[in-house]
Amino acid sequence: MNPFAEKLNNQIRKNSSSTFASLSKLGKDIFFPPGILTQAGQAKKKAHRFNATIGIALEEQKPMCLDVTKPYFSNLEADEIYTYAPPEGLPQLRKLWKEKMLRLNPSLIGKSISNPMVTSALTHGLCLVGDLCVDPGDVVITADKMWGVYRLNFETRKQAQIVTFPLFNDQDGFNIEAFTELLATEAKKREKLIVVLNFPNNPTGYTLSEKEAQEVYNTLKNQADQGTKIVTISDDAYFGLFYENSIKESLFAGLCNLHENILAIKLDGATKESYVWGFRTGFLTIGTKSENSAALYEAMEMKVKGLIRTTVSSGNHASQSILEKILVTKEYYENLAEKFQILKARAQRLKTVLSNSKYDDEWGIYPFNSGYFMCLKLHKVEAEDLRIHLLDKYGIGTIALGKTDLRIAFSCIEEEQIEELIDLIYQGAKDLSS
Repeated sequence: MNPFAEKLNNQIRKNSSSTFASLSKLGKDIFFPPGILTQAGQAKKKAHRFNATIGIALEEQKPMCLDVTKPYFSNLEADEIYTYAPPEGLPQLRKLWKEKMLRLNPSLIGKSISNPMVTSALTHGLCLVGDLCVDPGDVVITADKMWGVYRLNFETRKQAQIVTFPLFNDQDGFNIEAFTELLATEAKKREKLIVVLNFPNNPTGYTLSEKEAQEVYNTLKNQADQGTKIVTISDDAYFGLFYENSIKESLFAGLCNLHENILAIKLDGATKESYVWGFRTGFLTIGTKSENSAALYEAMEMKVKGLIRTTVSSGNHASQSILEKILVTKEYYENLAEKFQILKARAQRLKTVLSNSKYDDEWGIYPFNSGYFMCLKLHKVEAEDLRIHLLDKYGIGTIALGKTDLRIAFSCIEEEQIEELIDLIYQGAKDLSS
């Protein structure tokens, strides 16, 4: 093993043996080399005459750029756009995002968590966690209603096994019994489990109640008490879009210091939280119980930096620079509140429309209280057949998930158009069922 990797492993093992046991083989082998980037960083601080290190071109001591690109970045300086950002992200942006996390998750205040590391959106974050913690044959536990990329990342890329539990029970609430049973069953077979918790949920738009969240914490803690090493991944892609009857913070806030055997990882991003999908800027934050969490997080950051260096190298600098500027403005939170109200009104209108019993012969609905989506549970026709029919006859796009579930993204439908949309979907279902 490379001595730099071994040094990081010793630092992690010393401060959290459970965290070290949660690492994959790649996670143990990876390190951030003291190579070009490290040397260039030293030169940036000390090379006051000539700095001939980093692989960019300069002109009059500024990053060389094409004049045709300048008009599109009128409020950014050249070194905020064209140069490489650090692999872990711009320092000030990381600081500001952590402050935002604390502001919107007040129960995080006083708890020890790492500084967020910048990812190329949340999908890249999933990739990094897979590399860091998942070996072939490992089990990843998640709800049966899940984002399809989980299978691509954990099963196809990492050769792990996804095992699911029913998200909902018969009372249209979170199925804590199934979750608890599955956790216990899988823990009997192995020492480490990876648990993905995605709320607001894609595809259903459901978020746990306060009571349900506490039950999840209790279940995970009880299993950790029995010696199981658990990596929890809070997929917070739609964080903040909590409309009614749910928790208003990330589950990460309750997991990050819950138990020494629980390594909590939060994946979020500006992508949906700040309505900048094309910026492709996400964040990865770590939390666990440790007597010297600072030393632990320092070593874990070096591991993640090594993984970033071997994938995307570093994230988009211009996107990070813009986010860094807007996060310090009061208008940012005012804008967030405005957009939240628009999406909440759409969700409420959709609920009102779907409450009409005239639709009951064709579908039921899964509970939704947050996020971008909701799902119909079709009674008579298959989801893929209906999806194709809606496209061909009515020009309506939806997503088919399995045989019965049809996902509707109300996030992209104007409030006044929702009833027409539902009526046309109903008509399409009647066309096929009759």
